[in-house]
Amino acid sequence: MCGIIGIVSLNESKKLAEMTVSALKRLEYRGYDSVGVASLSASGLEVRKAKGKVEEVVYQKKVEDMKGYVFLGHTRWATHGPPTDYNAHPHIDCSGNIAVVHNGTIKNYKELREELESLGHKFKSETDTEVIPHLIEEFMKRGMEPFQAFKSAIKSIDGSYAVLAIINGERRIFFAKRDNPLVIGLGEGQNYIASDIPAFLPYTRRVVIIKDGEIGFITPETVYIEDQEGNVVNVKERVRVIDWDIETATKEGYPHFMIKEIHESPKAVKDTIEGFISEIDLIKEVADEIKNANRIIVIGAGTSYHAGLYFSLQLQRLGYTSIPIIASEYYNLKAKKGDIALAISQSGETIDVLQGIRKMKNEGAKIISLTNVIESAIARESDYKLYMKAGPEIGVAATKTFTTQLASLLFLTEVLQGGNINKLEKLHQEIRDTITKVEGITKRIGEKLSKKANIYYLGRGLSLPLAMEGALKIKEIAYVHAEAYPAGESKHGPISLVEKGFPVVIINDGELTDLLQNNLMEMKARGAEIYTVSVNKKMKDSDIEIYLESEFPAIVISPVIQLIAYYASVSKGYDPDKPRNLAKTVTVE
Repeated sequence: MCGIIGIVSLNESKKLAEMTVSALKRLEYRGYDSVGVASLSASGLEVRKAKGKVEEVVYQKKVEDMKGYVFLGHTRWATHGPPTDYNAHPHIDCSGNIAVVHNGTIKNYKELREELESLGHKFKSETDTEVIPHLIEEFMKRGMEPFQAFKSAIKSIDGSYAVLAIINGERRIFFAKRDNPLVIGLGEGQNYIASDIPAFLPYTRRVVIIKDGEIGFITPETVYIEDQEGNVVNVKERVRVIDWDIETATKEGYPHFMIKEIHESPKAVKDTIEGFISEIDLIKEVADEIKNANRIIVIGAGTSYHAGLYFSLQLQRLGYTSIPIIASEYYNLKAKKGDIALAISQSGETIDVLQGIRKMKNEGAKIISLTNVIESAIARESDYKLYMKAGPEIGVAATKTFTTQLASLLFLTEVLQGGNINKLEKLHQEIRDTITKVEGITKRIGEKLSKKANIYYLGRGLSLPLAMEGALKIKEIAYVHAEAYPAGESKHGPISLVEKGFPVVIINDGELTDLLQNNLMEMKARGAEIYTVSVNKKMKDSDIEIYLESEFPAIVISPVIQLIAYYASVSKGYDPDKPRNLAKTVTVE
């Protein structure tokens, strides 16, 4: 996920640079590892870009000194190629007359790059985006006018995209959209186009939402759009006037980033699965390393530990010797040659995980990492780097990143078993359907649990890590004391606290339902209030049960436990995005 902004004006002005920078600051939540700006003026095309956050790059490259009548801006969340100066957007063609910014993923960029290189094109980055300006250049060399060349370039790419392109001599910004947000802002003597409305909200509230498959261009005074069949769109019928404030617009109408990010889980999982399929040779190589390892040590902290525990239990069931390790306790295990350590971290910077893999690497283990940030510290120190494509996560409590970790590990499990990875392409739809189905009932459960002082979350087998995550979530953001136990262990002490009205949440993935039913009845006999989340097999005598069906229970349970915690938090009047005493990334021991 990246942030893009384009401004086209009747007048050449330094003020446009200041507006572009201001817009990039409002888009920085979409990506913050590198920044770039391109301008078109009477002098031609100029690009200034570098690795770093908006404020750093703007100061370093003196971006606000740029002049022009057309500006493009980009703040990046790396997906192809690490965060570097040369991988930062905008990207240009060989002639230096075309600049492009892009949010999304181009699946066939390797084939396109090889073809373009064979035609003499020179590439300067490792990104998938760079093929686009070279494609436009190539089609223009063949005699096409700029818009036709742009359309031909877009037709050549396979993937998801929000693309903006500018061409020297043209007072137009060309655009195309598929699966990534893009919206036009209508001004006076200048128009805007961006990933999100907040980018241009201080300048206009008149917007035109671009739909999937549409392509076109904006000038200072006009908007031209074609639909995916080539029909011209009546833009006047699309114009809307919005009354959001900046913060609401950044959250796209959601009250909090956390709920927005739960709803982004389907896309995060879809992008990740597609990414893994495109890197299947690497995934198979990682699977072979696991198959040949003496032991597989799975290390993570917090939510990432729970995802790792889920994977470790799956490995144990497949006959592997797998050891799950809470990252801060890494010193208790001595690795040796022949071991594999799988490090899981959303940020890729978690200090306990980093210290753990350094120790294990020194002891002879190979390191595999699963992170959401390209070329993070953990990824850099790994022998094999696997990347999720969840995009930035603003809420402190992990939501879409946990669901995406589970999806990534399910994919790896399927490859280990020689299973059918194509069936994983439906995961995102199952998550979307689940959220639609359960939002109302999770709100009801969350409101009830918010009034409690203590909660048990119980699970068995593969549902135990999910119970642990459910307890963690409601502790983190609703400040309700919650403990997770293996349900069979509840008789060995915890049940002594159960009395009338004591809430017990049972996570049932459908595998050990009969045993969980016995535990439910033990709790019920002592007056407990029972809430169950069941997949494929229903339970009896619950006070409230959420029932779902899925071939991959974990992937649909994940958003349910997150929604319960979210609604518990907001019903108590708390801000779930900023839980007290917690930070998004723990970088100190």
